[in-house]
Formats: sequence, structure tokens, C-alpha cells
Amino acid sequence: MATAEDIQPKTTVAKTFPVKPKLKPKARTLSQTPESKYWSSFKPHQIPNLVSSINSISFSETPPYLFAAAHSASLTLFSSQTLSQQSVISSFKDVVSCSSFRSDGSLLAASDLSGLIQVVDVKTRTPLRRLKSHTRPVRFVKYPSLDKLHLVSGGDDGIVKYWDVAGESVVLDLFGHKDYVRCGDCSPVNGDMFVTGSYDHTVKLWDVRVDNSKSVMEVNHGKPIEDVIFLPSGGLIATAGGNTVKIWDLLGGGKMVHSMESHNKTVTSICVGRVGNESGEESMQYRILSVALDGYMKVFDYGKMKITHSMRFPAPLMSVAFSPDCLTRVIGSSNGTLFAGRRKKKENVESGIVDFWSLGRVEEPQRPVLRPAYFRYFQRGQSEKPSEGDYLIVRPKKLKLGEHDKLLKKFRHKEALVSVLSGKNPEHVVAVMEELVARRKLLKCVSNLDKEELGLLLSFVQKHLTVPRYSGLLMGLMKKVLEMRAEDIRTCDALKGHIRNLKRSVEEEIRIQQSLQEIQGIISPLLRIAGRR
Repeated sequence: MATAEDIQPKTTVAKTFPVKPKLKPKARTLSQTPESKYWSSFKPHQIPNLVSSINSISFSETPPYLFAAAHSASLTLFSSQTLSQQSVISSFKDVVSCSSFRSDGSLLAASDLSGLIQVVDVKTRTPLRRLKSHTRPVRFVKYPSLDKLHLVSGGDDGIVKYWDVAGESVVLDLFGHKDYVRCGDCSPVNGDMFVTGSYDHTVKLWDVRVDNSKSVMEVNHGKPIEDVIFLPSGGLIATAGGNTVKIWDLLGGGKMVHSMESHNKTVTSICVGRVGNESGEESMQYRILSVALDGYMKVFDYGKMKITHSMRFPAPLMSVAFSPDCLTRVIGSSNGTLFAGRRKKKENVESGIVDFWSLGRVEEPQRPVLRPAYFRYFQRGQSEKPSEGDYLIVRPKKLKLGEHDKLLKKFRHKEALVSVLSGKNPEHVVAVMEELVARRKLLKCVSNLDKEELGLLLSFVQKHLTVPRYSGLLMGLMKKVLEMRAEDIRTCDALKGHIRNLKRSVEEEIRIQQSLQEIQGIISPLLRIAGRR
């Protein structure tokens, strides 16, 4: 065991006061990136008691950006601005699996596990069309973003259907999947093309202009597909299956661009989110949001191919959606709770722009620039903030030294040690001890302490010996104290009491460490097993 005197820092005697502890570790502060600050700015809001698992969340593309949550045999509409419930559509006979708003926001299509698709008027909440052709449960239904007349659907019968909504008829039956069709999405740049994902591990690209019912492209994810989305460019798609999210290049012949494996359990839903200035497309950046049964939401920057933010929720997550105005993020869980987040736009002080989407860009009048030729340049006063080109003259602050610092400056080492031991700040005590070690005076001070002063030292060591950042110094010091002052300790009952207390503290710390090692031995295999899953 190295002693306090043996551990000699390669530093000279302190030339600046007050002395500060060298052994104190730096606080672990996780520096928040601008991206993390952006996603953390969504004020959390829980909407509980939606009865059952929330299978789907969809936003309207037009203001005020209502969103629909599919749960149980109901479809509930919420306001994205107040996050309050607007109405409940309960004309379904079975569990609602998916919903989709038309591009103008006036109609809402929803499917259920009975195989029925209903088209509902958003204003009156009344069903206008009932589309029945699937023989098994319908798992997804989607309005093309560039088409108001047709619908795409798929279900457990393995068939993808292209509907004429007005005529309540099927235009195309698309075959090719060998298992349940669970998800799909329509191209943002072409109203005739869409993709579907199946439990047969494949994602197929369809073009309704092609006469035959074969897909024009196919990619194999390697796991049952839970969700698939088009990225805003229209040339890339993202697929979710197993604990992996993969990005594919359709223009490059279906080549995989990247595979993201940051979840521990099955990824259930993905969507596209936007960060940046919502009022200008130039600064807009897109992200992939993914949620999984492990309770995590991950934000993936597919431009830099890295995870930029992660958030944990207290339940397995089933669905996620992001509003078109970039102000609301909603996540659905398996226990019927909606985890909604609403972000407020703040005034940009530097640029003088008010960032409310309803107000647009409004510039504030700028103050005239001060120049050296102006009288007001020299008479600005203390309240005026310096500009970029100003020279700042800062008056040095007068240091307030403690009693121990004043004694150290006068080289009265023993008195400095006794003074700081009489205080209640352990950091100051350790700082003085380290300074005395650097001056090679600590052991000399200990040898000159009387019994009462030695009691102060032993009492301090007994209280703080087990503190990790102090233990290295105090254990070496205590060994030397027992060697140097053994005779004084034997002849004084008070000092014996301090030694007994010190012994009990050390034994208790040893028992705690042994218990922690036993717990670690139990937990480590469980964590390894969970990581493999």
C-alpha cells in the first residue's frame, strides 16, 4: 500500500490560493448536441386509458393536423395542438389495425381485423364507404399522397389490393407475397407506385401502370417485415424487421445502403421526422424515428448514418408518428398509453425572427450601429452589451481566502491543518493535505499534533475513508498515523474509540463490496442473455 508521503505529485508548491483538491474527479456532464436539445424540447404529455395496444397513429397532412390513434375496436381523433381528444369513431366490429388520412385531410380510411375497410368523413365522423374484399384481417390501408381517388391495402390473405374508393371496387389484385402482408407505404413523388412488406421477409415495389400483377422490384430484409416507409426523396425506402432498420436504394436496383441495429427487441414502427427551420426547406433535415418492444425510441440521421438521439419509455412501443408541422411527436404503447410530445417555437433573438408557423417570418427593426465617431459610442454605460469588435477590460476579482489558506501562505503548516480539520468541508481538508504532501510536511504535522488535535484527524478519516475519491490518500495517511502515534493511541481512551469506529467502518465497507460483487455475478449472465435476444 502506497503511503501518503510516497505518492508525490509531480507538482511544485501551490502558488495560487485558495488551494483546491486534486483528487476530486470531474463531474460527468453529458454535453447535449443541438440535435439532442431539439428532441428534448418536446414537452412530454401522457394520454392514458385507451383500453388496449395502439396499433397505428396517423397525422392529417393539412392544418390543424389532427391525428388518429387505432386501439381496440375504436379510432380516436386528437388535436395535435392541445393533445386533447376530439372524437371517437366506433363503427368497427373488430380491432382497428391501421388508418390513413387523405392528402386534403377531409377523409380518413381505416381497416380492422374483420377484413373491412371504412372511409370516414373527418368532419361528420360518419362512414361514407365500406370496402369489403379481403378474406382475412386487413393489416394496413394507405391513401397515396398524390391521389385522392384510390386506396392501397394488404392483409393476412397475402394479397395487396388497389381500390377505387368512389366505386367501392377493386381495381387490381396484386399477388406475390407468400405470407401475411403487414405494412405498406406510397411513393411521395409518384402516385402510381407503392411498397408493401410481408412476413415472408420481402418488400415489394408495385407500379399500377404495369398490366401484370408482378412487382417491379423486390428486396429481402432477412426478417419478418413490421413496417416500411418511403424516404422524402422517393428513391430510398426504410424497412423494419427483427431488431434492425435497413435503408434500400430503389434507384440503384434495390441495393442496401445501411443497416441499423441499435434496438434490443423487435422494431415495431418507423416514420420520418424533420429537424431544422420549418419555414424554410433549405435548412430542413430528415431523420428516421424508430420504436421497438424494448421501450426505446431512436432517432437516426441517414445522411451521416448514425444515431443522434435515444429516449426510453416505460412500456413496449407499438407505433410512432410525427406531425407535418414538426411540432408534435406521438408514440403508442402496448398498454394503451399515448406518449405525446409538443414543442413550442421560440423567438430567435439573434436573427430577429419570430418562429411561429402561423405568423411566418417577421423581421424586427435593427438598431443603428455605434461607431467611434459617435458621442454615444463613449457614453454607452455599464448596461450596454459589448459588440464583436469591442475590447473588454475586466477588473480582476479579489479572492477571499479562508483561514487555512492564510496560514499556508505564512508556512504555518500544522495550524493550517488543525484549522481546516475544525471546519466541516472535506474538500478543503483534502486540498490542504495534498498541499502538505507536495511540501513534504504532512507527516511532520501529524507527529506534532496533540491528542485532541489527533482526535480531530482520526474522526475525519473515519467519516471519509470509504469515499472513493478520498480513500487513496486517507488510507496511506492512516497507515502512517498508526505507526507514528501508536503509543499515544494506546494510552488514550478517546483515541481508542476513534480507532474502533474506524475499524467498524472499514468492515462494513468490505461487506458492502462483497454483496455488490455477488449481485453483479447474478446480473451479468442475465444481461448477456438479454443482449443476445
